[in-house]
Amino acid sequence: MKFRVSKEHGDRFEVAILLHSLRSLFFVVFIASAHFAFGADETEAFALLVQTLNATESNPPICCSLMRGMLSGLEGRRNVTPPPGWSELRKKLGQHEDSTVRELSMKLAQIFGDPEATRRYLSVLRDRSVDGSKRLLALRALLEQRCDQLPEIFGELLEEPTLVLDAIRGCAVVANPSAPAILLAKYEQFDPDLRRVVVETLATRKEYAESLFEAMQAKKVKRDEIPAHVARSLSEILGKRFIEFYGELRPVAADREQLIAKYKKLLTPEAIAKADASRGRAVFQKTCAACHLLYGVGGKVGPDLTGSNRANLDYILLNSVDPSYDVPDGYRTVQILTTDGQVINGVLAEEDAIRVVLKTADQPRVVIAKQDIETRKLSPKSMMPDGQLDQMKAQEVVDLIKYLRTTEQVEIAK
Repeated sequence: MKFRVSKEHGDRFEVAILLHSLRSLFFVVFIASAHFAFGADETEAFALLVQTLNATESNPPICCSLMRGMLSGLEGRRNVTPPPGWSELRKKLGQHEDSTVRELSMKLAQIFGDPEATRRYLSVLRDRSVDGSKRLLALRALLEQRCDQLPEIFGELLEEPTLVLDAIRGCAVVANPSAPAILLAKYEQFDPDLRRVVVETLATRKEYAESLFEAMQAKKVKRDEIPAHVARSLSEILGKRFIEFYGELRPVAADREQLIAKYKKLLTPEAIAKADASRGRAVFQKTCAACHLLYGVGGKVGPDLTGSNRANLDYILLNSVDPSYDVPDGYRTVQILTTDGQVINGVLAEEDAIRVVLKTADQPRVVIAKQDIETRKLSPKSMMPDGQLDQMKAQEVVDLIKYLRTTEQVEIAK
């Protein structure tokens, strides 16, 4: 018996086959994920994923999705024992025609302790002819794996505009005994944002903190260049002698300390590892993006968060729970009462002899003629309202923190 199939039905049949294949693939991923979630033998789970990758390597989108899932499950880990069949698969994926497949397979190879992957990342990082974004990804991959060869090229990285921020922050991740001397020698050459990053980084290790304290005593680093959260960290590392030099720190209100402790209890490493950065981006879009830029997206009322100390949970919580604790002068709230009774709150953007321009949460540019101003006050408070986290569900908080601690943009959850 022969069957005739019209083109329309044939197309539907192909779609049905594809959907069936995708369901099978998702089932495999679900089973593998369950192994991790319930603590079963992860080698068995990864072996299952390796088999699936072998079967789907001719389909780059599916292959990439699987590898991204594996990378998510391995986040923060190093020198993981490779699963059976990985070595042969790695060779095949490393020669794949799709560049994304090649890049993701190299990331996995490095996590699985492949020295060749580390050598290739170092080669990309050192090659100034390579696109800056690719070199940045290589640097981040090497930092994630705590590559001990990075200190050898640290000075070179500081000369690269696309790499300097991550290179400085990376000193907190990979110890570099020469970093304090190099950074403090270049300190005055850096712009204010990078100087702040240097100060934050030098407060992450005791040996770094000693050098920073000496620079403060020698007045190479000014007291007002030490943000409150850094001063708190230095007081814990260096003790009484720092307080004697710096002065007493303004305590965080008791209720704020309790809130920070509450969120720290929620935001365990395990909870953050299981969180979804894509959902976190959706939370950020709803609650933070009106005022803050992250990865070039958002408003410009508050500071651009892209280069901020987002990996530090204490930093994020202090600025979220008590946003007015340490407000840079350029971001203090200006309140203007006009002669006709209008009250306008914003951040000062521009000013001349004739007008004042404010940035508000609703409008990026509000122009007010000085002749129309009745009173003008500078508040010590931040434009960011208190209690932002309190308005969220627990999972939304965890997802938001996961997103804030990313090093590159992620897709937003639909």
